[in-house]
Amino acid sequence: MIDHRHGGKRLAHAPATRRMLAVAGLLAVLLPVGAARAQDAGEGFLFHVPRGSVGVHAGFDHAIAGSDLFSYTTSQLTVNRGDFSSLIFGVDGAVRLSPRLDLDVGLSYAGESTPSESREFIDANNQPIRQTTSFRRVPLSASLKWYLTPRGRAIGQFAWVPNKYSFFVGAGAGAMWYRFRQEGDFVDPSTLNIFTDALTSSGWTPELHGLAGVEYSLSPRFALTGEARYTWATGSPGQDFGGFDRIDLSGVSATAGIAVRF
Repeated sequence: MIDHRHGGKRLAHAPATRRMLAVAGLLAVLLPVGAARAQDAGEGFLFHVPRGSVGVHAGFDHAIAGSDLFSYTTSQLTVNRGDFSSLIFGVDGAVRLSPRLDLDVGLSYAGESTPSESREFIDANNQPIRQTTSFRRVPLSASLKWYLTPRGRAIGQFAWVPNKYSFFVGAGAGAMWYRFRQEGDFVDPSTLNIFTDALTSSGWTPELHGLAGVEYSLSPRFALTGEARYTWATGSPGQDFGGFDRIDLSGVSATAGIAVRF
């Protein structure tokens, strides 16, 4: 009887024991996954380090404007060298080549139009001789970006946590579309006659650049970016500006933006 009751107790507890083992097994599976998801939501990535990123940025581009065409324009018209500088906007995408190296491809736009008058002459009605000068640059570039500090760390096999700050330097090359255009009324220096015209120099030209910057992680997927870049390029003046040296298209830009890791 006693053995029979003990045997009955064992039979009664067996289903509960199996349920407890099943729950324990389920928790053993779900807890690491839940922890990884929590990392993905606030502190790290689930399953993999980032493969790359896409971003947008905006800032200010200071045009060097060092060639003789700019010097002539500022001497004849009420335009200053600073008028060729402008806001800059861009997009870029990066692919991770190694823990500290990215290949980044970007497209940006900088342009400004400035109304002006002849500095020395007025027309027969004592009115200013007016025109507009515009200067636009659109570089399409590829860069190698080297991160001076680690970008993050792996946690177990399931998550990757970004560092708050990551500093980088880089260099690259590309092609730049440019246009320097003046339209309106002008004075012929040989005859002093006033004529109306639109003079344009535009085309594509190679560019080289160097850069340095920082990323500040807001979350696993989002980061603020800051970058300073020097771009070197020159362009042909074209037929409308024959006799001038190549146009200086170089500039120094400072931008801030946001990047999304994937």
